Amino acid sequence: MTDPAFTAQTYQLLIEIAAPVRVSIGRFGTFDFPAGLYVYTGSALRNFEARVSRHLSPEKKMHWHIDYLLAAPGVRVREVLRHGEAECAVNQRIVGEIPVRGFGASDCRAGCGSHLKRLNEELAAR
Repeated sequence: MTDPAFTAQTYQLLIEIAAPVRVSIGRFGTFDFPAGLYVYTGSALRNFEARVSRHLSPEKKMHWHIDYLLAAPGVRVREVLRHGEAECAVNQRIVGEIPVRGFGASDCRAGCGSHLKRLNEELAAR
């Protein structure tokens, strides 16, 4: 049961990429993503559930880096986790490889490097 005082401000999308995929992310560039399990960390201080629902919807205007990745063939969100802590604090606890520097972190001031991480096979198997 969720604590009624709990207010989510940060979400994590557990993303599965079934096969290697090349994704063009607007002006950010074109990147290759190996197959595997990834975690994207984001936040919304207002309209939190609407933001999460938007990410899960196949019908949306491409706006954030994650929109482009989620629209690629063979990419799906496996699970959504919600946290009451700040985005960068949650992101920095994730151990993983940074596939694209700056992904989802254009406004990051905590030195995260990226808000998308690829989990190693051992962690992904859990």
